[in-house]
Amino acid sequence: MLIHKSCIAMLFAAVRSASAFSIRSLNHVSAPQKASLLKHFSTAAAADSDALINNRISRAPVPSSLDARTLSENLDLVLSHLRSRRASDEALDAAKTISTLNLDRVSLIKQRDEALQQRNELSAKVGMLMRESKGEETEEIVGIKAEATTVGETAAGVEESLAEIESKMNSLLASLPNLLDDVVPDGDDDSQNELVSEWGDVSSLPKELGWDEDFTPLWHDDVATNLGGWQSDAAVGMSGARFVSLTGDVARLERAISSYFLDRASQKGYTEVSPPLVVSRTALEGTSQLPKFEDDLFKIMPESHTCNGEDAFLIPTAEVPLTNMHAGAILEESELPISYCALTPCFRAEAGSYGRDTRGLIRTHQFYKVEMVKITTAETSADEHEKLTRHAQECLEELKIPYKKMRLCSGDVGFSAQHCYDLEAWLPSTGEYREISSCSNTGDFQARRMALRYRPAPVADTNADEPKKGGKKKKAKKPKPVLCHTINGSGLAVGRTLVAVLENYQTPDGDVVVPEVLRPYMGGLEILKKK
Repeated sequence: MLIHKSCIAMLFAAVRSASAFSIRSLNHVSAPQKASLLKHFSTAAAADSDALINNRISRAPVPSSLDARTLSENLDLVLSHLRSRRASDEALDAAKTISTLNLDRVSLIKQRDEALQQRNELSAKVGMLMRESKGEETEEIVGIKAEATTVGETAAGVEESLAEIESKMNSLLASLPNLLDDVVPDGDDDSQNELVSEWGDVSSLPKELGWDEDFTPLWHDDVATNLGGWQSDAAVGMSGARFVSLTGDVARLERAISSYFLDRASQKGYTEVSPPLVVSRTALEGTSQLPKFEDDLFKIMPESHTCNGEDAFLIPTAEVPLTNMHAGAILEESELPISYCALTPCFRAEAGSYGRDTRGLIRTHQFYKVEMVKITTAETSADEHEKLTRHAQECLEELKIPYKKMRLCSGDVGFSAQHCYDLEAWLPSTGEYREISSCSNTGDFQARRMALRYRPAPVADTNADEPKKGGKKKKAKKPKPVLCHTINGSGLAVGRTLVAVLENYQTPDGDVVVPEVLRPYMGGLEILKKK
């Protein structure tokens, strides 16, 4: 099959310029040529390093999240991103299967439509013959009726096969992660994340607090124990491993951190929400925790409660109820961006973290977090992602806790994220930076799953006031709804912030100085005294 060189050149030019190009825009190319063209392009792109961005094919041809048709038309691009994520062979096979099933689906749709058209034609012929025979059912009419019934049964059978294929494709699509933003660096794991910026001097607070060379900073649980506020044995006794009870000044400090984060988010324009802590399977599918991460969730026994007949779960993060507040809705562009914040306990089974971070508050089954969520347009989502991340950074800066801003690499970025920043706070006990906030732009990945759309503002029509023939004015057409973009991030994780405060603000005497910004929430208290 011959493919004009200009078509291939168009594809390369589109990727190199990162323009919003789609293979579907080649309307002058037939379907077989289109498929062959994509194959030629993907093969050539792999051989041409200039066509690759961070060792994968640029997602410029596919700015939106995947549906079956888009995946099928851009299979090599999708496989390139899955390999960049270090995805499993099962994920790669799922993408290939979807592409194959989509071809079957297209063929079945054609068969169904042809059968339905034939049935309609036969039914029309029966009507005409009945009129001619004045209602008498002739042998010819009986034969045509029988033929119409057979054709209808064929259409019904095809429709059934079509439903099975679409169900399988949807199930496989739900198992595939988001495509990556072109800015995401290539890498295997968190050791290859990219340092974007660094704030604070790790020696500043120690100097202020009188640490000398002989002082070894304690772990946060030891600091809290010295303050009389660490009751882990009691918590484990009643709830099991990875649960902690805080008391006295330590519990009060945790509450102060929560209140400060909420107030600060409200000042930045986020609407505070008190959401439900129990959500349905559908809600978790919408934000993509399900079906992939069910083992990490706390499921409620159906005998105790269901959500409108569905399985019920404790929330792993307030991202789930906040984003789902508009599931299935069509918003107006003028309403966007929507910004929400919420303080909630979060519940995670941590099924994949056995033996990791077993000490203290770093990784527990229950923890508090202030979550920030934004619902935006595609055009503003990158800027809103930066704003949300900056809001989290400012919390750390006002607490005077040194931190790093990291861009997650392709092997570490979350399932639903196309681009993610982690903020890592300095912990002097171990001499390392640990994640305290993760801020993700999911693009329209979640919005597609929960049918969250907005209607773009109508473009002014200069001809709108011109009358039609007959004197009536033209009605301005309403733009079609399009998918929103969703962004989420911790602002911040309360437990881990408590860890950072206890460790960074401890004194050699065993006291803890209350950060200045938290003192109004502690009744003016400046120092938590060792007991």
